[in-house]
Amino acid sequence: MTQDLLLNITNLTKEYEHRGKIIPVLKKLELQVKKGEMCAIVGASGVGKSTFLNVVGTLDAPTRGEIRVNGEDITRLSAHKLSHFRNRTIGFVFQFHYLLPEFTALENVMMPGMIQRNDKAALRREAEEMLEEVGLSHRLTHKPGELSGGEQQRVALARALVMRPPLLLADEPTGNLDGKTAAGIHDLFFEMNKKYNTSMLMVTHNVELAKRMPRTLELKEGKVFDVSGSDIL
Repeated sequence: MTQDLLLNITNLTKEYEHRGKIIPVLKKLELQVKKGEMCAIVGASGVGKSTFLNVVGTLDAPTRGEIRVNGEDITRLSAHKLSHFRNRTIGFVFQFHYLLPEFTALENVMMPGMIQRNDKAALRREAEEMLEEVGLSHRLTHKPGELSGGEQQRVALARALVMRPPLLLADEPTGNLDGKTAAGIHDLFFEMNKKYNTSMLMVTHNVELAKRMPRTLELKEGKVFDVSGSDIL
């Protein structure tokens, strides 16, 4: 395994059972992602893009196959170890921000570290720094309902990165935003990648974003195909 390889997926298969029939979604999928690499994931609706992210992110278990992160097969971890691994190693940004409405922006960003029982003072400093990185140092005490859609997604990005995870998974992160606001969020992803060398897998239907990404993968018929540089979009 090369030293710069972060994610190594082998023979990844995901099947569901429906009314006694097996429905395959991912079929012996293979993928390697380097440290710091940014990848867009495109494909028709219903092909399993979100399922793929959920399996890679350990939110759903694969039927078969290996998912290795920094050489460790995470499909073999116990539930307790997997939860700890997920919190420290993988950041998530979804189309819907899933911020906790009763907590402030700062408290929401601190949450992953609170779950790990990190030092509260140090965690607060890290969360404040991350909110400053995403342009929200003036909104620390505002709750989600007091923020715009773009600001809410910036908080979600700060929360995803506060533990400095090596891998960020994003599922249509700007799908609910207008074009100008979405472009600003896209810029942030590139800035965070450059600063923290975070590998990113991003499902998107946004053509302009996919074209900007250094690598584009198409999910089709249960497998991923590298279509970087093609005119598929």
